[in-house]
Amino acid sequence: MDRIAIFDVTLRDGEQAPSFSMNTKEKLQFAHQLERLRVDAIEAGFPMASEGDFAAVRAVAGEIGETTVAGLCRALPQDIERCWQALEKAKRPRIHIVLATSDIHLKHKLRKSREEAIELAVKAVTHAKRLCNDVEFSAEDSGRSEVDFLCRIFEAVIAAGATVINVPDTVGYTMPDEYGWIIRSLKERISNLEGITISTHCHNDLGLAVANSLAGARNGARQIECTINGIGERAGNASLEEVVMAIEVRKRHLDVFTGIDTREIYRTSKLLCDITGIDVQPNKAIVGRNAFAHESGIHQDGVLKAPITYEIMTPESIGLPQNSIILGKHSGRHALEARYQAMGHTLTRPQLELAYSEFVKVADRQKIVEEKDLLQIIAAPAASPAVAGS
Repeated sequence: MDRIAIFDVTLRDGEQAPSFSMNTKEKLQFAHQLERLRVDAIEAGFPMASEGDFAAVRAVAGEIGETTVAGLCRALPQDIERCWQALEKAKRPRIHIVLATSDIHLKHKLRKSREEAIELAVKAVTHAKRLCNDVEFSAEDSGRSEVDFLCRIFEAVIAAGATVINVPDTVGYTMPDEYGWIIRSLKERISNLEGITISTHCHNDLGLAVANSLAGARNGARQIECTINGIGERAGNASLEEVVMAIEVRKRHLDVFTGIDTREIYRTSKLLCDITGIDVQPNKAIVGRNAFAHESGIHQDGVLKAPITYEIMTPESIGLPQNSIILGKHSGRHALEARYQAMGHTLTRPQLELAYSEFVKVADRQKIVEEKDLLQIIAAPAASPAVAGS
């Protein structure tokens, strides 16, 4: 199996989402947690964006030890110099240059020809390479760029010294088969690719960021750029926890693995929620509060007998102590009996039937039945004399 490098962009692309900005102290705190998670690289910010972002990148670069620290910059001399000033104290620095390559962006945003874009890209990478040995080049809007042109510009920047070429689906436009084909085409057609890492960077506008990232990995990409909780501009980026656990659960199918300590996933997700004050939706894959919760009686019965019946990964594998059995109107007798036993109450079959009959009435009135409600049920005159342990 090949190893997939995980490049976390929460502190840069993720932070660009409305209401998700972080100050230097918060970025440092989060960067240390990302290092405990064992990501391969952290993009700490966009140093040219503001004095605050410059200070944050510089602080992260000065404190993070084993993990690569990257800063983003445009293909402009002043951006590259500013980026290096922020990164120069890092043990493993990377300058990350971005330049649009789609005809849409070249015409309407940059107002440059393809030839001008190649010239600009080569000059930028050459400049960055004089400062830093590790240089990544991103062809913004690769998903809507012509593959022939992508091959040309990537070959040119590799010749100029780029060590990583990134293929962003910037607006979340591609389908997994399309994105996989782009990666495969680059791998097959770029002549000077030996020793160079192909990276994915997928956005979630159509809900396909993770699927596209995995399609990229299956077709030769060996770095995936993603964010904790999938945060990012518009609909967000590929979710790190979903990418990593998909690889962990289906590694034989994907034939790749990561170096992530998956037991730190939940803690990292929770820290981001605490810093930003924005929680994930309850049904969020991997880290949502319902990800390991069961209310349906059929599911509860299966999980109580053998968790593998309805859980394809364990809660412990992401750092959660256990799953949760939610008692509601869909719950069955097995779950109710198990909860009473956990509370220290053993019910005979007739008492369980009586308690279940009352439980269903309560569940019809409210969404979730709490332990205090269960205590009230067995405290009723008809039930209490026969309940052991009450």
